[in-house]
Amino acid sequence: MSDYDVVVIGGGPAGATAADDLACRGHRVLLVDRAGRIKPCGGAIPPRAILDFQIPDHLLTAKIACARMVSPTDKKVDIPIENGFVGMVDREHFDEWLRERAASNGAERFCGQFSSLVDAADADGYTRISLIATSSDAHEEGHPHEVRARYIIGADGARSKIAQRHIPRSGEGRFVYAYHEIIKTPDPIVCSSQGIDYDPIRCDVIYNGTISPDFYGWVFPHGDHLSVGTGSMDKGFSLRTATTALRAMAGLSDAETIRQEGAPIPLKPLPIWDNGRQIILAGDAAGVVAPASGEGIYYALLGGRLAADAVEEALQTNRPKALASARRRFMKEHGRVFWVLGLLQRFWYGSDKRREQFVKICKDKDVQQITFESYMNKRLVRRKPMAHLRIFFKDLAHLLGFVRA
Repeated sequence: MSDYDVVVIGGGPAGATAADDLACRGHRVLLVDRAGRIKPCGGAIPPRAILDFQIPDHLLTAKIACARMVSPTDKKVDIPIENGFVGMVDREHFDEWLRERAASNGAERFCGQFSSLVDAADADGYTRISLIATSSDAHEEGHPHEVRARYIIGADGARSKIAQRHIPRSGEGRFVYAYHEIIKTPDPIVCSSQGIDYDPIRCDVIYNGTISPDFYGWVFPHGDHLSVGTGSMDKGFSLRTATTALRAMAGLSDAETIRQEGAPIPLKPLPIWDNGRQIILAGDAAGVVAPASGEGIYYALLGGRLAADAVEEALQTNRPKALASARRRFMKEHGRVFWVLGLLQRFWYGSDKRREQFVKICKDKDVQQITFESYMNKRLVRRKPMAHLRIFFKDLAHLLGFVRA
């Protein structure tokens, strides 16, 4: 049986970042991840993520310069991204690069999945963890492994097994169910001849009740392929049917489908991220995907780093209470943004009439500038109080029906 300072369950952006940070600090780290797993994701990352987490340019499949908002009546509002761009990544390659970076800095990798753990630590302070190998090697597939660790980071995604079994109040999360299809990018000549309105540096966001009753659909470019999909909190809503309709609307029905993926995406940070002893959550397992936008990669990277910092402090001080610092730090920096976005989703996404008004509001230059400055830098813009005041009164006019769609 091998002993580790930290075992990280899940090798997405959160888990891989936590493993990398801790390995760089000299700790013995085991990173556990399933083989062949690709997270359904539009793949957008803001400049702050690229800067803070040293993401190399070669991982960017596209650099987006414009976002197009499409209303239920097909009115379109193009929002230029000034003084920068939004990077797009392919999760199949992006996540593996993050895992390999952690391995290159000393983290040990194990191709497998979490099975169980003994909640009570051994006499020397180590917790026993049972894993199941998922290697493509027939001799390893299904083989049980047992390791021990001082601390465990649960980065095993939405509906985390570790959270469900070991973290109080883990059932209080809210989810949107997302589905997308990766398709080949149509040839520009074909687009021109068939009147397909596609731009390789523009993301299209579609607000339409037939595509999603409470979220949105998307067409996101990734160089030689596209992500086309939708999401909804309504389990009875057919995401596949809606995606087929979205592809038809976009003129992409005949494009070759490369793969199809679906998964729940959390839209509310869990109230507790640790058990006060040896387990802490990170990424989707902790619920850190932004409401309204569904953006999760930056917050997963940050959540992994904060979990690593909390574990580092716990290791140095031998005080498991230090684990709680990760959630406190995250909510201090981003809690207000999540609250605002949650209100936006609950109100503006509630009906096609409201979605129509929402897209109209997006025409406003103050709204555009403040929204993208906040998105790019990951903090609310506070230095323009008059712009905020103007937006407040414009929103109020829309809410009271003084402004027609």
